[in-house]
Amino acid sequence: MRVIGIDPGLRNLGWGVIDTDGAKMRHVANGICHSTGTELGVRLLSLFEQLTDVFTTHAPDTAAVEHTFVNKDAVGTLKLGQARGIAMLVPARAGLEVGEYAPNAVKKAVVGVGHADKKQVEHMVKMQLPGVKLAGPDASDALAIAICHAFHAQSAGRLADVVRRAGA
Repeated sequence: MRVIGIDPGLRNLGWGVIDTDGAKMRHVANGICHSTGTELGVRLLSLFEQLTDVFTTHAPDTAAVEHTFVNKDAVGTLKLGQARGIAMLVPARAGLEVGEYAPNAVKKAVVGVGHADKKQVEHMVKMQLPGVKLAGPDASDALAIAICHAFHAQSAGRLADVVRRAGA
């Protein structure tokens, strides 16, 4: 299964792609879409086009996006929500269901604790994807989201197998 994780941001939208086979994970690619332009609509369009290119190039089977972190700056939170809309729209347009995860859930899945800092998350991403060259912190976060989604999909698959066997 090919998984893409997306870390939404209006200036920098991180993405990371992994392949999974059971418990095995392999890094495919990661990067950052940088918005261009000064007008909000133009910036969102540039993110949409760049992320669409990533989907065309890497053809993921499933996608995951981090929930928006609400902060004290309401205007900033709204703009981040619009970038998150792009992060949800591109996979939906490709016909994929999108998993959504809170930042603490991602950290707990990857590091083991929900309040890990960025350096701990980056370290564990590197441990789980040996040899990975990270494009930056946003890409590292996106790979962590992909890893979290892979763990959840694995658990759901095992649960479905148990239920199927119990009904047989």
